Amino acid sequence: MSRLVLPDNNGKLAAYQVGEPLSHDTTPSGDRSRIAYAAAHVVADPLADNDPWVTTAVDWERTIDYRRHLWHHGFAVAEAMDTAQRGMGLDWPTSLELIKRSLAAARDFPGAAVASGCGTDHIAPEDCQSIDDVIHAYEEQMAAIEKLGSRLILMASRALSAQATSPDDYARVYNRILSQASEPVILHWLGDMFDPALQGYWGHDDLDAAMDVCLKIINDNVDKVDGIKISLLSAEKEITMRRRLPASVKMYTGDDFNYPELIAGDDQGFSHALLGIFDAIAPAASAALNALDAGDDAAYQAIFAPTVPLARHIFKAPTRFYKTGVVFMAYLNGHQDHFTMVAGQESTRSTRHLAELFRLADQAGLLRDPDLAVQRMQHVMAVRGVAQ
Repeated sequence: MSRLVLPDNNGKLAAYQVGEPLSHDTTPSGDRSRIAYAAAHVVADPLADNDPWVTTAVDWERTIDYRRHLWHHGFAVAEAMDTAQRGMGLDWPTSLELIKRSLAAARDFPGAAVASGCGTDHIAPEDCQSIDDVIHAYEEQMAAIEKLGSRLILMASRALSAQATSPDDYARVYNRILSQASEPVILHWLGDMFDPALQGYWGHDDLDAAMDVCLKIINDNVDKVDGIKISLLSAEKEITMRRRLPASVKMYTGDDFNYPELIAGDDQGFSHALLGIFDAIAPAASAALNALDAGDDAAYQAIFAPTVPLARHIFKAPTRFYKTGVVFMAYLNGHQDHFTMVAGQESTRSTRHLAELFRLADQAGLLRDPDLAVQRMQHVMAVRGVAQ
């Protein structure tokens, strides 16, 4: 098999031998016991004549093809979320166009499902002068997305985080928006490790106090809440909240560190999934979910186990830069022809970080064509000064 030269974790160059990819049975055998959303990335147009830090250019064909890849493996798509660089290069007009195109493609793909991110990101936090401005911003996006026929994922709002002075402000906004939703939504609690601007969300820095506020809002609007995705990277906090949810409200894990145990659950319940890492490990994740439904816990654990070190590396601090690893995996596996990202985000991870990602992906058997992956990795290393 192929060999290449990579920097090790001490920054010294060393030869690395690539192994064989794993073969997984990824065909769902009917409805799964766990609802599984993959938050999908966008493919930038590398030949667009634009200023990447200022304007957004998307390769629509490759972007929608990647949604078909996820649907093929049995995943629903969480569209225009933070994995798609929402708030880090993907603006609202482009997000709405992405939602429109994804929904159109889903109609032609049997069994495909889409839920779409609804936020306030078309208004800068500093331009919001009141809580009413936040409400109106949410309402504008909600109306546009529902008009297209998509269900909603109500994203956390930087504007609300900046404008709110107490938990009551959060309750006022969410009660108002949820009352207008045409069908139950998925709430999204994104921790500040994913977005520092969301520190103190729900009106408290203390997570237990914040959870109390969030749970009260859910209980007050239980008929309008399908579930909640929490991304706090704490299995303990997620399990605690899961056990306190109303019976009709689902927990969707957003924990890219501890997803196997949270999805498997315990004798008091389990989490469904809405995960960015599923974009990068779709074949393995699909096979693991199949094993879970077949009652084969050993296979479930064996398939997921080698993906966890990779996930923890991709989502390591600063966690908000995880999108670079997700896109890099798509490049290595031939789903796109370049490692160029919206807003130039390919620059957010170091050469050593990418080298370790490559090794961990290989050790997890997730490089579907090792020769292609080596060739592409050598190109990236050459640009970054690593001779082969």
